[in-house]
Amino acid sequence: MEDQFGIASFRSRQQVMAFDQALRRSGIRTDIVNTPRAVAAGCGLSVRFQLADERAVADVYRAARPGNLIGFYEATREAGGKVRVSPMGIQSGFTG
Repeated sequence: MEDQFGIASFRSRQQVMAFDQALRRSGIRTDIVNTPRAVAAGCGLSVRFQLADERAVADVYRAARPGNLIGFYEATREAGGKVRVSPMGIQSGFTG
């Protein structure tokens, strides 16, 4: 069974923590997770969120502008544990 979710990857752990808190204050359920190897950049941590919350996550990002964003990705954990990632459609609006 596949598990699909979104992640926001940053260059700084401080930015990961700040964005995680901003999302939680907005009522969005999040987790801090290890960044999948396929992203292979940044501080090693990312904010995980449900794909259903993508629009709300985008709104919080626009309001908070935490900086040091590497990107937003859609991740799929396959049955064997391997994680595939691809840039989210909102990617182009969220650089820098």
